[in-house]
This record gives sequence, C-alpha cells and structure tokens, in this order.
Amino acid sequence: MTSCKPTNLKEEHLRKPEWLKIKLNTNDEYKALKKLMRDNNLHTVCEEARCPNIHECWGERRTATMMILGSVCTRACRFCAVKTGLPNELDLAEPERVADSVALMNLKHVVITMVARDDLKDGGAEVLAETVRAIRRKSPLTSVEVLPSDLGGREESLRLLMDAKPDILNHNIETVRSLTPRVRAKATYDRSLEFLRKAKEMQPNIPTKSSLMIGLGETIEEIYEVMDDLRANNVDIMTIGQYLQPTKKHLPVKKYYSPIEFGKLRKIAMEKGFSHCEAGPLVRSSYHADEQVNAAANHKVEI
Repeated sequence: MTSCKPTNLKEEHLRKPEWLKIKLNTNDEYKALKKLMRDNNLHTVCEEARCPNIHECWGERRTATMMILGSVCTRACRFCAVKTGLPNELDLAEPERVADSVALMNLKHVVITMVARDDLKDGGAEVLAETVRAIRRKSPLTSVEVLPSDLGGREESLRLLMDAKPDILNHNIETVRSLTPRVRAKATYDRSLEFLRKAKEMQPNIPTKSSLMIGLGETIEEIYEVMDDLRANNVDIMTIGQYLQPTKKHLPVKKYYSPIEFGKLRKIAMEKGFSHCEAGPLVRSSYHADEQVNAAANHKVEI
C-alpha cells in the first residue's frame, strides 16, 4: 500500500527548543542605551546582526558592541543578517564619536567590531586602530576588545591594528573547515587561523579569541578539530554558540544543540588548554566579554 502523503522536497524546518526562548527586557536602561546610539549615529552589531542577547546586555548589563565603518558590508556571508552592498564613504569623525559614547556610558569593557570593508586598501584597519586610541585617551580605565574582519589577509593592516594595543584581539573562525566555503563569503579557514597566529606573534601579551557557531551540519569531530586548530595557533579564548537562521534567505539550522551538549563542549575546550571558554545556545562572540578579559588576565598570572 503506497502512501498518499505528498513528498516535501524542501528541507524540514526545525522547531526551536524551549531553551532558546528569549526574555525581553525593554526597561529604562535598554531605552536609554538605544537612544544614545541613535543620537550619536552609532551602529551596533547587537542590532544589525539580530543578536539574541541584546535585551540582557542593554537592559541588565549596560554593555554593547559598537560596529564601525558603516552598516553595509562588502561580503555576503550566508549566516549573517548585516546588510550587504557598496559601503558609504569613510566617516573620519567616527572614532572620536564612539570614544565619547564609551565615556558617557562609563563602560568598563567595550567591544569594537566592524563590517568587512574590502573596498578599502587597509580593510578599515586605520579607523579601527584610531578608535582604540581615542577610547584610550578618553576612557583610560576601559578595556578595549576589537573584532575585525580578516582585513583581506594583509599583514601590514593587522600590524597597524595590533600597534594600537587593544586588550583582546577577537577574530571569528565562524564554522568548521568543510563548511567554510558555503558559509563564509571571501574568507577562508586557513586565512583566519593565520590572522590569529600573526596577531599573537606581533603582540604576544595580547590575548586572542575566536568564536564558533554550530548547528550548520558539522560533526562533533569537526568541532574538536576547530578547537585543536585554534590552540595550535595560540588562541587563548573560545566561544561556542548555536547558529540561528536570521531570515528564510539564510542557511537553515541543521541541529539544535542542548545546554548539556554545550556544557560538554566547554569542558573539552578547557581541557585542550583555552584560558576561558563560553559555550551555550545563546552565546555569541561578545557575550560576557568583560568576564573573558578578566579570565585571560588571571590565566596569565597563574602561568
């Protein structure tokens, strides 16, 4: 007896599990921070990338990740919700404006990220470096983490950034080797590893960090391979989070990992020698970043 049930040739849509439900917090702190961003014409990756933790960070921790060099990216990665296209001209006043906002918010730790700017000769390194220097001048007690693109793999651009001496250099590997060509636009797995290795060679005392999103169809062995590759290139801190499909146009989720599975991955990462690993369904690269810089510093002291 044959089934009359129609064959669905589309990929099955996975229902989000209970542990991915997000608590919204639009309190006064959240509203004040959002107004501050708009008044100063600032972009945040929290909004542009639709981060699931925006209400916790803005509403409870009063932290944010600033995104500079505009809101339009020259790359079209199939996991990312940031707009793609031809960026606007450079805003040379942006570093000072970002530094003023950091001072006004009295942040103890700030993350500065960027859209990929393959249209620029230095990939945007000079503006990012000047933002670090501006924050240093106006908020000397604030620790600064940078989250750049691979800057086109140009060593001179990376040196320009590392000479500004951020407290943490964060560059995301994003996914496992086999999925990189499908998931990331223009970036390569080995170039990201080389970027992280060279950053450590240029400034050995600055902790390096990288993030992996899972749920795109990778195997557990491939996750372990990423850990080993990052450690082989002297990466200190790792974050692991669940990939969430931003829109129907983006890559579908293949698997939702449970909190228990994330706990096991964190344990294995720490056993492999990372100074700190943040792992969980809603963890993103900048999640609890202030705690990570402290963990890296304490690890250095213990060694």
